[in-house]
Amino acid sequence: MRNCRIRDLGRMSYGEALGIQHEIAAARKQGAGTDHLLFVEHPHVITMGRNGHEENLLAPEAVLRQKGVELFETDRGGDVTYHGPGQIVAYPIMDLREWKRDVGAFVRSIEQVLIDTLEEFGIGARRIPKLTGVWVGEGDAAAKIAAIGIHLSRWVSTHGWALNVTTDLRYFQYIVPCGLQKPVTSMAELGVRADAGEVKRGLARHFAEIFDFELQVERLTGEFAQ
Repeated sequence: MRNCRIRDLGRMSYGEALGIQHEIAAARKQGAGTDHLLFVEHPHVITMGRNGHEENLLAPEAVLRQKGVELFETDRGGDVTYHGPGQIVAYPIMDLREWKRDVGAFVRSIEQVLIDTLEEFGIGARRIPKLTGVWVGEGDAAAKIAAIGIHLSRWVSTHGWALNVTTDLRYFQYIVPCGLQKPVTSMAELGVRADAGEVKRGLARHFAEIFDFELQVERLTGEFAQ
């Protein structure tokens, strides 16, 4: 089995966490270091992916600043999304040359990690064909509970997923999430009061199973070890 290090960065700004991703990814591109799974919780931030559309940002930057929300342009795929307290963000930095050189399989596998983890907490989640992410509910009642946006450079991945656990969903009013006119939800809104550390441990376990990793805990500053 391949090795993957887990680091729980705790609460950290988006820019600082991005710098850590880039440092690890640079080593992986050179065939050095090892794959990582980073957990982090960001302060309020709206990120615009490389396929983002300005019309999906529903508030000017001055208003966002007043509300304590940072605006950050980034190189991940996808449109606009929100990160904030109560949300588990995970960044798998992986050399896909050592797994599968298949972007679609990578994204579908991340979705499966989330689906399997949510099932542990009694939440029936699913995919929607042609839409990236993880959803609950059917038809017009479908709501996104986890968003996914990745970037690949020389087959090394950065960015990842964001799972709404106890997220204040009112902050999504400032955007059209991922460019889709569909609601968002959270584990808490679905009536599941889950401990963040417990959810992270479930995510890590399913991540290891699906990607065939032996996990190594490198540094803990968040709730992972609690």
